[in-house]
Amino acid sequence: MTEKSYTDAVSENLAEIERHICDAASSVGKKREDIILLAATKTVPPEIINHAINSGIKYIGENRVQEFLSKEMDILPTVHRHFIGHLQTNKAKDIVGRVAMIESVHSLKLANLIGKLSCDLGIETDILLEVNIGKEENKSGFMKEELDEIIPQIAKIDGVNLRGLMTIPPICEKKTEIIPYFEEMYKLFIDNRAKKIDNVSMEYLSMGMSSDYAEAIKCGSNLVRVGTSLFGKRNYK
Repeated sequence: MTEKSYTDAVSENLAEIERHICDAASSVGKKREDIILLAATKTVPPEIINHAINSGIKYIGENRVQEFLSKEMDILPTVHRHFIGHLQTNKAKDIVGRVAMIESVHSLKLANLIGKLSCDLGIETDILLEVNIGKEENKSGFMKEELDEIIPQIAKIDGVNLRGLMTIPPICEKKTEIIPYFEEMYKLFIDNRAKKIDNVSMEYLSMGMSSDYAEAIKCGSNLVRVGTSLFGKRNYK
């Protein structure tokens, strides 16, 4: 497949995704501008990412530190860059200061390290807390029962701004099966936002990916991470 056909496909996919986001948002009384569409760019080459940016994508997210670094200078500077993958503490120094937000903060240790690295750079880093809503042993993230204790601790860390929550629910055979996880996350989001803790804004609920972003929006998500539906099967490399 030629580069041109890839870009044509991305343009067509983006138009379809935009329609679905508009429909989902409208169904729950929201506007399109209430929802952030983040393009998950794992394994996608810079030229295709740049085409997506030129087509209207304003947010991208990378999963792997080394891949992020390898593509960083080749991607248009106008886009907001998030880190959305599992971030090991020994790789945090390579990410802090290079992205607008780290969505996948999964431990107090990591939050403290991000704060220290940010202070060393004279900046503040926006973060989301990753919640293991399905309590899966093979996934990182905070258990929902930990949030009451963890959030006030993270709120006190200099150098970080806690802006909300993110999750990757369990894989479900039917879309209806994933809705309770989304609804539970939305309740956590609303409950913690209502507490109005200093340095905790709870502006963003990041949930929903290619297979379920419409359902996530209907359940309260305002940041969806879409990769395959936008870029197709990951066969670029």
